[in-house]
Amino acid sequence: MPIDPPSRRDADAASAAPEEPEDLARRLVRALACSAVDPALSGVLLFDLDPQFVDPVARVFAELLGDPSGPRATPVMLGADSRDEGMWTRPVLRQERDGITFAIEPGPLLGAEGPGAVPPLVVVPDLARLSVAGMRAAVQLLGADVAVVEQTGLRRTSRPLARWLAVCRSADAGRLSRHLLDRFAIRIPAAGLRLPADGLGPGALPHAWLAAAGAPGGPAVRAAVTDDAVRRVRELLDPDTGNRRTLSLLRLARALATLDAEPDATPEHCDAAARLIGLPVPQPTERTDTDSGPAQPPVDPVPPDPGPHRDARDRTGRGGTRRFESTTEQLLETEPAEGIGGAPGGALDESTSPYAEDEAVPLRDFAPLRNPWQRTAGPASTRGVVVGTRRARDLRDLAYVRTAREAAVHQRVRRSERFTVSPVDLHSNIRAASPERMLVLLLDHTCRGDWDWQDALTPFLQWAYAGRAAAQVIEVGSVTVKDELRAESFAARSVLDPRILDALYRPAGRATPLAHGLELARQALLRAFRQHGNGLVEVWLAVITDGRGNVPLRASHTGQLEGPVGAEGVEDAFVAATRFSTMDRTRLHVAVVDAARRPYEHLPFRLADKLGGTVVEGRLAEERGTREDGGRGVG
Repeated sequence: MPIDPPSRRDADAASAAPEEPEDLARRLVRALACSAVDPALSGVLLFDLDPQFVDPVARVFAELLGDPSGPRATPVMLGADSRDEGMWTRPVLRQERDGITFAIEPGPLLGAEGPGAVPPLVVVPDLARLSVAGMRAAVQLLGADVAVVEQTGLRRTSRPLARWLAVCRSADAGRLSRHLLDRFAIRIPAAGLRLPADGLGPGALPHAWLAAAGAPGGPAVRAAVTDDAVRRVRELLDPDTGNRRTLSLLRLARALATLDAEPDATPEHCDAAARLIGLPVPQPTERTDTDSGPAQPPVDPVPPDPGPHRDARDRTGRGGTRRFESTTEQLLETEPAEGIGGAPGGALDESTSPYAEDEAVPLRDFAPLRNPWQRTAGPASTRGVVVGTRRARDLRDLAYVRTAREAAVHQRVRRSERFTVSPVDLHSNIRAASPERMLVLLLDHTCRGDWDWQDALTPFLQWAYAGRAAAQVIEVGSVTVKDELRAESFAARSVLDPRILDALYRPAGRATPLAHGLELARQALLRAFRQHGNGLVEVWLAVITDGRGNVPLRASHTGQLEGPVGAEGVEDAFVAATRFSTMDRTRLHVAVVDAARRPYEHLPFRLADKLGGTVVEGRLAEERGTREDGGRGVG
């Protein structure tokens, strides 16, 4: 099929690829149709999609996957509690002549086989919070030609037919494994999605597209990919891009050509595929980097990334002056600015690229597709979410359903009059690891001023990162809080949560409800010790403040400030600090980071004495000559 020049594209629409609509909703429906028609495009990843649109998009996808005159695909939801046994297999009860028997059937990820089978639809509302078992399943199934499943009572080799619809924030793309993200062939930034007046549905697609997408087994003949299409895809993508992105764009162009009943996928289909996922499309007449031209000067090699914490530490010199080393990676802006985080001031800029991981800060866990290390002895092994079963080594934490099922399988062989459970039938639960370490940060934004507290916080963050510690952040004195008389708090699974990096650089406000922040920290610690018990072996409480709390605790509770406060806020903070003495100090360690501000520079030391902790030097020695002087008040 010849390539028409741009001026003839509208004149000869029958011989050209369909013009890509600008409406995001129509683009999304066309992308879902491409995934339905081609099993190689089984993964669809939507960045920054509003949670209220997950269900409508899933319904449209299920309608495209099902036969118009037959059953539709039933969505399967995967989340943080998904485990192997619930995804790959499922037990069923069967009534037979001799009684009830157990049987193992393929789980929802495998679906039915044979002609006319409807592909299953897997929906992941938040890819960043998907369990390790779910991530491994996605890596194994997405885009694979064949999958081999070996579970207890099931052994199956088949071609995966399931389609995956996942949603992820662009800010969380840096936390996910590239092996997982590369498996999603279709990626669309969907931050500005709005439902049309007639609702989101496949009605805007041509009738031929609907027939091809819903046909059992897909189209009989798929379009071929020409050499010109391969060259065009290389022009559209970066020269150093991976092979998976190149193959994904070629497959998407092939799907568009197939839906348009064209025999070959041409460069015009490649341009339409790029516009479909949001890639910029240069004019064919433009000269690209691959064209002949003057030689470019050599570029100095970029040193390897030293890691998240070392990179954050290197951004600040010892004298407190911010310096940025020469690098080709985009650095996250760390200057105080409006609109950072999820506070009323605004939100982080949402990515408009389908490859958000290229722009995100790399904050990935070590071995993200592997379960974290867990102690196998002691009470900690009996806590956590159940993620599977194994043969029992003792009589603790038995999996009763799995044990009864194993025993039921062998009842006929044992020929016993009563239901018999043998030691070989016993199975115990496999539980996800619960955090054994925890970091509680109390950040007083009003003490920072022109001081960058990265160097003071780096040891605590490195300790939490190395130990995979859970995190609790309490913020005091931020200008973006909803109520300046109260402290705010949030919990995170690890220090790699992007909200923690946002919290470190919020602009300072007027009020300092330090007493309320200490109260929230104590409540978080009591809740953690009560929930995890002896499994929580080490906890650090780091308080970064100058001790000058100017909001009484009564004002934080009532939300009303009456008259001058004087030293009441400071005294309430000392009273709240003395209540930490009743906690288990063999596991709880407390450190107060001294902001070294005048006047009242003795307040951090008195606060540390009340908390029963140590004082850590916050500002560097060469910065102490530029301490700010005091006096701030409310009302």
